[in-house]
Amino acid sequence: MAPQPTPADKFSFGLWTVGWRAADPFGDATRPALDPVETVGRLAELGAWGVTFHDDDLIPFGSDDTVRADTVARFRAALDAAGMVVPMATTNLFTHPVFKDGGFTNNDRAIRRYALRKVLRNVDLAAELGASTYVLWGGREGSESDAAKDVAAALDRYREGVDTVAAYVKERGYGMRLALEPKPNEPRGDIFLPTIGHAIAFIAELEHGDIVGVNPEVGHEQMAGLNFVHGVAQALWAGKLFHIDLNGQKGPRYDQDMVFGHGDLLSAFFLVDLLEHGGYTGPRHFDYKPARTEDAEGVWASAAANMRTYLLLRERAQAFRADPRVQEALKVSGLDELRTPTLGAGESVADLLADRAAFEDFDADKAAARGYGFVALNQLAVEHLLGVG
Repeated sequence: MAPQPTPADKFSFGLWTVGWRAADPFGDATRPALDPVETVGRLAELGAWGVTFHDDDLIPFGSDDTVRADTVARFRAALDAAGMVVPMATTNLFTHPVFKDGGFTNNDRAIRRYALRKVLRNVDLAAELGASTYVLWGGREGSESDAAKDVAAALDRYREGVDTVAAYVKERGYGMRLALEPKPNEPRGDIFLPTIGHAIAFIAELEHGDIVGVNPEVGHEQMAGLNFVHGVAQALWAGKLFHIDLNGQKGPRYDQDMVFGHGDLLSAFFLVDLLEHGGYTGPRHFDYKPARTEDAEGVWASAAANMRTYLLLRERAQAFRADPRVQEALKVSGLDELRTPTLGAGESVADLLADRAAFEDFDADKAAARGYGFVALNQLAVEHLLGVG
């Protein structure tokens, strides 16, 4: 029987995902606008656990306080009726023309101050709705020309902005963590903090970096030609994987936002294996866009496809891990030995230098003759992915 999603799987979707009307630079929208209340109900029927949002996804830009309050009340009622949660929220600092040069790093100080107020206002709403993570995607933080930005000054302002939000979260006692979302390009020619590594290095410079981590996205790292599984593993290793965006991408091209697994399927398999066995306990969030070709029912079919693919890959990953042939191949490949420290317990550099077996008597030619069996191990992964393991 095909696996069915349940709230225990912690699958979540953004209002902007299924709600995307499919307009692109070359064509008008192909679908009507979707009411967030309908989104909540339909996703709950499919077995999803959570719904996320940008402020402007839920409350149209420029709404007065009465409209804002009524909209939030309708949304909250829908969440309660469906048993859904809001695990994450974020701010739109990229759609309105005022943000054409960014929010936190805009050359215009007044716009930077407006961006900060916009974020803080939505942080309050996120906390009110129970969100535990607040994502900051700097989609317009960057430039098309190196002459247009003093990068050091921009990073100062970026740090100031993130630290201000983090300090506010602490001051209010919201118990919320912030997650930076890296992306190399699009919509800007070059976006600041383009990769997981850049973001982690930036976090180390923050005053309040203890509550700031990353929200990496499959397509964003693969757009840069990087190995997403390695990047996520490093974020886990650093204790900074606070949230994750799952979708599909076919290598270094524009941001495709396809259904999870509908791009590099083998990478998706290893990613699910890592998330399920690497200690990650957060949401499995799908940041995808239903294809422009789909009608209203196709939207919900694509949403279900994300969850189904993840569950199928999880089954395959569990079978892979349990296979005695895989366990033996892992030993042949030396993965268990990689976990052994290179220096022995209490061994000093002086001890290492005195160990003739480590250098003077080491037979490099004999050691070089060893085979690691990586191809056989990878083939086992492929066979399990294909369901023939």
